[in-house]
Amino acid sequence: MSPLEQEVAQLIIDAVNLEDVSVDDIEAEAALFRDGLGLDSIDALEISLAVSQRYGFQIKADDENNQHIFASLRALSQHIAANRTK
Repeated sequence: MSPLEQEVAQLIIDAVNLEDVSVDDIEAEAALFRDGLGLDSIDALEISLAVSQRYGFQIKADDENNQHIFASLRALSQHIAANRTK
C-alpha cells in the first residue's frame, strides 16, 4: 500500500467512524461498499466532505464517475492524486 493509500485509508476510518477497523484491515483493491467495508451512500458523502477539506477539491454527488472513484481504496487514492490542490 502506498503512503497516499495509507493516508486515505485513515481518512476513511476517521470520516465514517470505523472503530474496529485499522489501516491494515483495508485492502487497496477491495470494494469499499457492499461486500468490502460495507459502506453506504451516507458514508460516501462523509468521505467526499473529508476529501474536500483535506485535499482541496470536491467529489460531486452527481458525478457519473462516482462508482469508479469509490470502487476501492486504490481507485479513490488515484482520483485524489490526480485532482488534489492541497
